[in-house]
Order: sequence, then structure tokens, then C-alpha cells
Amino acid sequence: MKKKIFIALMASVSLFALAACGSGNKQVTAGGSTALQPMVEHASMSYMKQNPDEIIMVQGGGSGVGLAQVAAGSFQIGNSDIFAEEKSGIAVDKIIDHKVAVIGFAPIINKKLKVKNLSQQELIDIFTGKITNWKEVGGQDQKITVIGRTAGSGTRVNFDKYALNGATEVNGPTQDASGSVVQLVGQTPGAISYVAFSYTDKPGVKAVNVDGVAPTYDNVKTNAWKIWSYEHMYTNKSRKNTIENKFIEYVQNDKKTLEQLGYIRVYEMKVDRDAKGNVEKIK
Repeated sequence: MKKKIFIALMASVSLFALAACGSGNKQVTAGGSTALQPMVEHASMSYMKQNPDEIIMVQGGGSGVGLAQVAAGSFQIGNSDIFAEEKSGIAVDKIIDHKVAVIGFAPIINKKLKVKNLSQQELIDIFTGKITNWKEVGGQDQKITVIGRTAGSGTRVNFDKYALNGATEVNGPTQDASGSVVQLVGQTPGAISYVAFSYTDKPGVKAVNVDGVAPTYDNVKTNAWKIWSYEHMYTNKSRKNTIENKFIEYVQNDKKTLEQLGYIRVYEMKVDRDAKGNVEKIK
């Protein structure tokens, strides 16, 4: 009797394991960029409604995490604001790039500050600690608090490269998620940081023009506003014709959600930019 019970239990365990394996084959983890995260989360919900037997798990963590984990095979999709070639230590030969959108980034300040425009040099001097009070750039007598992004952030890589001309940011408080940045800037008098366009209209903060150019989608499309990047969804080369590729195609074609959440469709761009930052007009 005990032997029969044991055999029945083992059979049940085996069936459960097989079911779990089958479910696992239909589960995808997409993680990395917090700038792309709102789009991926929104798309995953509508995608799963249409494909109820497939599961898309979405995580943040920053572009560096997304790239490292997809190359290692831990994530099936690595979301990134930067080209894999821009991040040291990434096995570029193991992953495939899928450009899904374009996103602009802008400096944001506490809404109570009376500053609307900064020159690029002023921006550099603020983020490198040379300018420490807002009265030096036409604002009130208020100490500047620079809030940076963590080292693995694709937003930071792009901002440092295209807004600060590669300058090294001053040491200070950092945040790894765009939502946390907005909250901290809004709560901190004299604070400045930077986020994707989709976060610039949040309570307590406002975007700043640079050299008289406004952070708008039309200016990004022509490269008049230079602080932007492609949004990438990387996959591992060892996996082909899988759910992740199907989901990425869904994201690329979700025109309504891309526009609603503040992303630019790739084909709307008037210019193209490579991993080295070289820009060419699209003919």
C-alpha cells in the first residue's frame, strides 16, 4: 500500500515538474532600462490579454543590468537605452539588437526654481560641481543639489555623453529609477537631475531648455535637441523564433501606446545615429 502511494506521489511530482517546464517555456523576463519600462509594462499587459498562455515578466534595474543579464541568458529580453557596444564587459557577439523606439532625455529641476534655460556649458558646470548656487545662472539664491543616476543607468550614459560632452558628474546622491529621481527632485529645494521626456511632466518638477532649444519630440527628430537615444530590446542569439521575438515585434508595432507614453517611432526620425554618436540625415 505504502509503495503504491509513493509511486502515485512521484507520478504527481513528475507531472507537476513537466507542467512547470512547459509553463517556463512560455515565460519571458524583460528587464533593464527604467526609461523603457513604462512602455514594456503597458505592452506586456495588452499582449498577455491576447496571448493568455504566455507570460511577460517586466523588471527595471538599469540598462547595464539588462545587457549583462540577456548576454548571460538570465533575461530573455534586455531593455537598454544604449548600444551594447557602449557598455564595457558585454558579450556583444552573443546578443541581437532590436531598436523599438527613440526617447528624449531632459534636465529637470525643482518646480519652484526660477530658471527656464541653461547653456550647455552652465549645465556641464552644474553637474561637475563648478556652479553650486542657482543665482550664478539667473535663479534665486539657492544651493544646487545635483541628483545623479547610478553607474549602470543608460539614461546617465546618454546624458553624460550628449549633454555634458563626456564630463564626469560630481559625486552626490544617485537614484536608479526615473520615478525615484522625479520624486526626489520634487521634494528637494534647489535640486536638478535628468529623466526621459515621459517623466518631465510629473508634479513638483519642470524641464529646462538647453541653449535656447526646448526638449520636444520634434526637436529630437531633427537632432536639434541632441540628448536622445534609441530604445533597444536585446535578445540572446541562442534563442530564435521564440516568444520574446514575437513580443518585441508587438512593441514595435504598438503605435498608439508608443505615442501615448512619449516615445518616438524609429521611422519618424529625420536622422540616424550610430553607437559612436555619429549622426547622418536620413535620405
